[in-house]
Amino acid sequence: MSREDPDVIDSVEKALRLLQSFSGEAQAMSVSEAAAATGLTRATARRLLLTFERLGFAETDGRRFQLTARVLRLGYGYLAALPFWEHAQSHMRALSDEVRESSSLATLDGGEIVYVARVPASRMMTITFNVGSRLPAYPTSMGRVLLAALPAAELESYLDRTELKRLTDHTITDRAKLQAELARVAEQGYALVDGEREEGVRSAAAPVRNAAGGVTAALNVSANAARVPVAKLREEFVPRLLETADAITKDIAGLH
Repeated sequence: MSREDPDVIDSVEKALRLLQSFSGEAQAMSVSEAAAATGLTRATARRLLLTFERLGFAETDGRRFQLTARVLRLGYGYLAALPFWEHAQSHMRALSDEVRESSSLATLDGGEIVYVARVPASRMMTITFNVGSRLPAYPTSMGRVLLAALPAAELESYLDRTELKRLTDHTITDRAKLQAELARVAEQGYALVDGEREEGVRSAAAPVRNAAGGVTAALNVSANAARVPVAKLREEFVPRLLETADAITKDIAGLH
């Protein structure tokens, strides 16, 4: 048990920490690499990796370990429990078909957004993001919708612990300016971001609400800046985006 909190089991915390250390940059790790990535001892990292292998969550070539598809069961339990996940798909597909751009749905996890559903554009394109992809919240349209809905104290806490890094020449990195932008998002009911996370990408997002009226997710449409001017995004895409978010919200309300 944890010395700091008697209600926390140290071994479970360590196991989850190790699972989360695997990533696109660290798809396979040796015992030493896993220990270095997590701060665990080599002995603990080794036992945990061997346990993952025994349970089918990892495989090894004798030196390096990598996760298996069984790990997806852990995430699927969360997705299956979301009230909007299955019901949002048809609405998102209709939106994407109409505007001929990709549509995504995300929730907030700490300081990041996590994609929980995605419909790519019908045109040929490279799919950069998939379900489970994570991005910082502050420079994204979905992130700003979700941040704008936070209680004041939670938003202040987020801003206190978040470094507003300049990702492009357009990224808002001033705290006061970001707060003003979030206030505007809350007032107008949607967010519009133009090349703040990635040059040449524009997106708009709207809130999806739960049965109690709280913001539970954000829905967006993203497009190449060379193809979709800001005026078109705001005047043509945003109204349709808001209608779709409202339709998903009504479907969620109908589940209760």
